[in-house]
This record gives sequence, C-alpha cells and structure tokens, in this order.
Amino acid sequence: MSASVTPPSLKLTYPETLDRIKEEFQFLQSQYHSLKLECEKLATEKTEIQRHYVMYYEMSYGLNIEMHKQTEIAKRLNVICAQLIPFLSQEHQQQVVGAMERAKQVT
Repeated sequence: MSASVTPPSLKLTYPETLDRIKEEFQFLQSQYHSLKLECEKLATEKTEIQRHYVMYYEMSYGLNIEMHKQTEIAKRLNVICAQLIPFLSQEHQQQVVGAMERAKQVT
C-alpha cells in the first residue's frame, strides 16, 4: 500500500479542507476565549481570597495581642489583691478570697 492511497469517502477538496480548518480554528478560539475568561475570574477570586486572608490574619494577630495584654492585667490585679488581702478584716478576707476564686472559674 502506498501512502498516497486514500479511501474515496475521506477525500476532501481544497475549499472543504480550508473550511474545516477555519471551523476548527474558530472552535479553538472560542475555547481559548472561555478559558481566558475563566482564568481571569479565578485570578480575581484569588486576589479577593488573599485580601480576606490578610484581613483575618491581622484580626487574629490583634486579638492575640489583646488576649496577652488582658492576661497580664489579670495577673497583676491578682498580685495586687493578694498583697491587700492581709490588711482586711478576717470576715472581709474570706469574702474577697471567695470572690477571687469565683472570678477564676470563667467558662
């Protein structure tokens, strides 16, 4: 068999071949266009997600700093109370110690 032998049903004329190439090119162009739009949409979504990530990170960092500050304040207030309790009457000492224990049991 020679390479130039083609079944009669597959033989295309020159204009038919050009039309087919044109159709395939248009199809590929439309696919490219839709993929390009999808890529642009995904890039926009990525930017938005990154913006949200930065915002949440900053909020989380701020909350973490605030939590550490509040913890330090609580420790210092606890020390001050412990230093002042001996100067109270016995009855008030028991009330303050009870109140301090209840304050530590935050849920």
